[in-house]
Amino acid sequence: MPPDSRTTASARPMRADARRNYDRILAAAAEAIAEQGAEASLEEVARRAGVGSATLHRHFPSRQRLLEAVFRDKVEALCAVAADLAADPDPGRALATWLGAVARHAVSNRGLAASLMRGAHDGDPAWGATCHTMITDAGADLLARACRANAARPEISITDLLTLVNAICLAVEHDPDGTTHADRLLTLALAGIRPEGPQVVNR
Repeated sequence: MPPDSRTTASARPMRADARRNYDRILAAAAEAIAEQGAEASLEEVARRAGVGSATLHRHFPSRQRLLEAVFRDKVEALCAVAADLAADPDPGRALATWLGAVARHAVSNRGLAASLMRGAHDGDPAWGATCHTMITDAGADLLARACRANAARPEISITDLLTLVNAICLAVEHDPDGTTHADRLLTLALAGIRPEGPQVVNR
């Protein structure tokens, strides 16, 4: 897990009011990106967050820094979902539920990943590898449980599944109801990861 980005440059925790502004900006940016794409207006983000442009730029000196923070926030949320699902008594259902969350995350990005790559020189050079590792590790644990319960084929890797999810989301990227379409396609695709024969649920 990367260090909490909600800190000052000297790694001191933010004051309560600054923390609230930071969180409001992140939430507003995620909402604007889901609706308008990664090129959403920073002025619009500030308006939605109820802060001035100066406050936004004090927390996020560049668009790249804001996009990175939004992406990390989404990734941390996905990892938290995976941790919660690890206690699900049905490992196959837990894996499918998490992959659905990953798909919704990807659909809501609306060009975020591509925009981050274009501006990589202006941000944290390690952000991409860190986020990728976090998602892969979280999903690998759920897949391992599913395999042990005979709810997923043993030859399948988490990279296979994440590639599948990404391909589905790219296919529906411009669909006005992309989330619903992605969920339906993912449900169809996941039928192919289950082995033949009875499934065993670990208790």
